[in-house]
Amino acid sequence: MKQSIVGYHKDEECHWVAQLACGHNQHVRHDPPWVNRPWVVSEDGRESMIGCGLDCKKCDEGAPVDERP
Repeated sequence: MKQSIVGYHKDEECHWVAQLACGHNQHVRHDPPWVNRPWVVSEDGRESMIGCGLDCKKCDEGAPVDERP
C-alpha cells in the first residue's frame, strides 16, 4: 500500500529511515546497484521526497504503528 513520506530520522546505525503517514517507518538506503535512491544522501534530496509515496509492506500485513524518536 502506498503511503506518503512525512519525515525522516536516523536509526542507531545512522541509516536514514522514512516516517510514513500511516505511522510506520521504512529504511530508505542508497545502496547501488540493489537500491538506487540518490536523493537519500542530501538534505535537499530528502526534503524533495516529502509527500511522495512508498510501498508500505507493514500496512499490507496489518502491523501496528512503529515507535519514532
